[in-house]
Amino acid sequence: MIRIFAVLVLFIPGVISAFGIKLMRDSLFDEFYPIFVHVGIQFTVGLILFLIGLGFIGGFIVHRDRKRQLVKKKNQKKHK
Repeated sequence: MIRIFAVLVLFIPGVISAFGIKLMRDSLFDEFYPIFVHVGIQFTVGLILFLIGLGFIGGFIVHRDRKRQLVKKKNQKKHK
């Protein structure tokens, strides 16, 4: 049950990132969605959606690795 929840937590930001990439691609090839006022706004919204999804997935992976002690924290002092 927990693994299914984790897959869903990662799937939703992945879909958001994919939609952001689609918006950026469509604005470069002059396919305009009428909900946006200008093609530049469509590209900006796509970039923001892509960065939000990518940041969430990256943060999830870093959090998981730190929890399993695969990556050390930046401010952790070394013990001699």
